Amino acid sequence: MLALMVWLIACGSSILALVWAYRFYREMMGADEGNALMQEIAQSVRQGANAYLKQQYKWVAIVFVFVAILLAVAAFVLRVQNAFVPIAFLMGGFFSGLCGWFGMKTATYASSRTAAGAQRSLNDGLQIAFRSGAVMGLIVVGMGLIYICFWFALLYWLLPLIDEAYAMSLQQISVAMLSFGMGASAQALFARVGGGIFTKAADVGADLVGKVEQSLKEDSPRNPATIADNVGDNVGDVAGMGADLYESYCGSILAASALGVAAFQSSRGLPEGYDVTTAQLQAMLLPLAIAGVGILLSIVGIYAVKTGEEPTQKALLKALGKGINRSSLLVMVAAVVLSVWLMPPVPGTLIFGIIPGIAVSIIVGLVAGWGIGQWTERVTSDEYSATRKLAKQAETGPATIIICGIADGMLSTWVPVVIVCAAMLLSFGFANGGSFNDLNCFSLGLYGVGIAAVGMLSTLGITLATDAYGPIADNAGGNAEMSGLEDVVRERTDALDSLGNTTAATGKGFAIGSAALTALALLAAYVEGVRDGMVRWGDEYVHHEDVTSDGVYRITPDLLVEKTGDESEVFLVLNPSIDKGEEVKAWRKATDPKLDSATVALPGEKHFGRVDSIGASIVSVRSANLKDFLIFYDATLMNPRVLVGVFLGAMSTFMFCAMTMKSVGRAAQGMVIEVRRQFEANPGILDGSVKPDYETPVNISTKAAQREMILPSLLGLLMPIVVGVLLGVGGVLGLLVGCLTSGFCLAVFMANSGGSWDNAKKYIEAGNHGGKGSNAHKAAVVGDTVGDPFKDTSGPSLNILIKLMSMVSVVVAGLVVRYSLVAMGIF
Repeated sequence: MLALMVWLIACGSSILALVWAYRFYREMMGADEGNALMQEIAQSVRQGANAYLKQQYKWVAIVFVFVAILLAVAAFVLRVQNAFVPIAFLMGGFFSGLCGWFGMKTATYASSRTAAGAQRSLNDGLQIAFRSGAVMGLIVVGMGLIYICFWFALLYWLLPLIDEAYAMSLQQISVAMLSFGMGASAQALFARVGGGIFTKAADVGADLVGKVEQSLKEDSPRNPATIADNVGDNVGDVAGMGADLYESYCGSILAASALGVAAFQSSRGLPEGYDVTTAQLQAMLLPLAIAGVGILLSIVGIYAVKTGEEPTQKALLKALGKGINRSSLLVMVAAVVLSVWLMPPVPGTLIFGIIPGIAVSIIVGLVAGWGIGQWTERVTSDEYSATRKLAKQAETGPATIIICGIADGMLSTWVPVVIVCAAMLLSFGFANGGSFNDLNCFSLGLYGVGIAAVGMLSTLGITLATDAYGPIADNAGGNAEMSGLEDVVRERTDALDSLGNTTAATGKGFAIGSAALTALALLAAYVEGVRDGMVRWGDEYVHHEDVTSDGVYRITPDLLVEKTGDESEVFLVLNPSIDKGEEVKAWRKATDPKLDSATVALPGEKHFGRVDSIGASIVSVRSANLKDFLIFYDATLMNPRVLVGVFLGAMSTFMFCAMTMKSVGRAAQGMVIEVRRQFEANPGILDGSVKPDYETPVNISTKAAQREMILPSLLGLLMPIVVGVLLGVGGVLGLLVGCLTSGFCLAVFMANSGGSWDNAKKYIEAGNHGGKGSNAHKAAVVGDTVGDPFKDTSGPSLNILIKLMSMVSVVVAGLVVRYSLVAMGIF
């Protein structure tokens, strides 16, 4: 009954989010679209964005079908994973792509309406842009949660109704659902990388030739790359961000649910009156309940966003902050109520004897996200000294502003790193009552870290609205410029656009922060995938034709399975005695798979058995804790496989950024050549007597993005598999740690550098340091073009890479457990 109530809350909230998204969409569509020229420009952008996404989805569909076939082979031939994974992979990718498509469709209709609203007042322009961004936010959380609810209902209720033989344990359900996030991660990476390459190729081409060489205004209709630039804002910053945060949202909920089940794997430490299954179910459902209530409270916050007519970033940020703060405070209250209702009251973790510490873990995650957002605003907004000092550097040329921008970005990493580290420690400590050294409470602490990521993303409905709003405001400014509207309109849209740069950087900070917490949760959840892979291996082994009688068999020298009829129980062989070196060598070289009872004593209820000949402990895989697995795979820095994995993970993030930035450079080169060609071939373009060819630059960006997005995306998909096969489970753990730590710092650095360069340029364009057309402005434009791939291609794609590697690792855990060179005794 409790499970049904929580499921109905989550499912009802997700449906309500989709209904409210449609309501905001209808409100936007009912607004004034502007004059005929404004409508024509918006239509051109809409057609370009539609054409690009259709082309992208064709390529992605081919890759997805190929990967789904490989997953089907792994599920049905090798039997190393759940049979539903191939279907869920396709569904996750489809839903992720759908979120991006709906967000892009809304944004392309909203741009001219935002410009028309800005003709009336600043608040009208903000309302239309923000409510249109809210469509994206609510679609992402609505579709994400309903996807999770669908699979939970299927695996938990429907399959056992069809046949009792299909019933799965909560541990199996949680691991299966965790692996279902891989499709969303893969689609998000393709969308982010492809969209980022498209938008930045067009942006760099438009800026370098139009602004620097020809001194044209921002979004001038005489610039051939203007339409491509506006199309890019929609396919990169809207569709790409939507797919990105859909993946983050689903991944955080699924990881926390899996860790909640793992936290109560054993009956040790259970509160009075609870059995293992009840405790696991309630811990699994808590993230869904938080996400569901978070949707409702995000809608409440959206209605609080209003502003006056003062076009300063400070006033506009205050307006958006009002909505986000209201939602966040309400979620904090809800977290306490939901935790008291659902979280098993583990002794030693209660505050005031009634409030589970996990409630504080949720609040810690929410505060950490807010803190990262505030810091990002401080280091990227031109309301603060950091960006104003950066703008002053432009007076001495492009070199100094680039040097200072890189240094500022690197320096800006320290606060997010400290916040995330503090959030990890606090959420871990509050969840398990501060028992950092108690192995029985360790999994409970990890559950706290996982649910902190859910807390951070619980208000995604409104925080994503502030992000998606930015490209809409940017396109509105372009529409106003190309339509020749009065200067006050452009002043208002520029204020909204400048705010959009800061909110976009804040949104990226949220995405990166949640990626760090989610990736740590996925790192722990990977062990659950390994556990599941071992259990599946044992089930397969006892049904082999050569295993005919009951008894204990050796799957590998360190992995045993007990056959009892058709049932199997798998055991880890841990800590062989260092005093029995010769016996250990003999044990590992033995070829007889069956062990006699004199050699092995299996664990009883209150003690562990021992393998007499080598003095080792035997631990059941089903009840083994995280440390048991780390000992089994020697997951320490003294293990060369782990250390090599760490280096490969760190290297992967730099390789990925290099690939994506080179892709932008190659695509931008083609764009620059084309824009220059048009100016030389048709001099009338510059005086306005000849209309530029807008279609060719759009086609150049489209083809370049399709061609260039494949290789970086394959890096994220293939690296965990290759490392897993070569270096085993320990190597994969090292890979994920290296990717997480280096990727987090690199992503923060790139996002903040790019955001500050962009706002420094806009600060100069507002009339400071010589204003538009000055040498300082030209230097700032060069800095901005360097920052474009930083903040909109490589940086935001890194957080997806981190989680995609984690997701792929979970999905292929069963394969690595059985078929790696380490598992087969080759390496």
